Amino acid sequence: MAAAGFNTSAPSVFTGENYVIWSVKIRSYLKAYCLREVVETSEDLIQHHANPTLAQIRQFEEDKAKRYKALSSLHSAVSDEIFFRIMHLDSPKEVWDHLKDEFFGSDRTRHIQSLNLSRQFEMLRMEDDENIREFFKRMMSIVNQLRLLGKAVTEEKLVHKILVSLPEKYESKISSLEDSRDITQMTMKELVNVLEGLKQRRVFRQRGVVDSALVA
Repeated sequence: MAAAGFNTSAPSVFTGENYVIWSVKIRSYLKAYCLREVVETSEDLIQHHANPTLAQIRQFEEDKAKRYKALSSLHSAVSDEIFFRIMHLDSPKEVWDHLKDEFFGSDRTRHIQSLNLSRQFEMLRMEDDENIREFFKRMMSIVNQLRLLGKAVTEEKLVHKILVSLPEKYESKISSLEDSRDITQMTMKELVNVLEGLKQRRVFRQRGVVDSALVA
């Protein structure tokens, strides 16, 4: 099991910025070592049995060791400045909640952020002087922020967003694409690659016409 090869070196050090990205990384790290549930429970470790069996004693010691490992992982994953703010906390759950409250904000704050990003996504349109890759990058910047806040954005919605956000100059490309393929079954990356390929072929054809004219 992964826990047997426990290593306290965390994937990255949190300095007070980009909390959401750090939390995803450290959550994956804790999960890999079977420690994620430890930071999500507030139950106190108490030996409830007056005369515990050997198995119960072993389980209690394993649970206690997991807590220390989770706490050590969180301590190792923050800068000294952040550590000073959490070093008085005894359990990994307390540390996790403290960091989340301070750097991620309340549910209301996250809801407002999600609404603002959703509004940006709906209003997003591709500019006339923008290529498909540039627009895709802008769109995914918003989408990734939404996903980090826990909002699901489906592949189907992304494909639809690209199609309705393209300038008029792409209408002929979309029409030819609809004639040759089922757009509803395409992934977002497939659509971007196809649109980019159509544009490149058009450029090559135009160059061929120009070259022919020069030769003539």
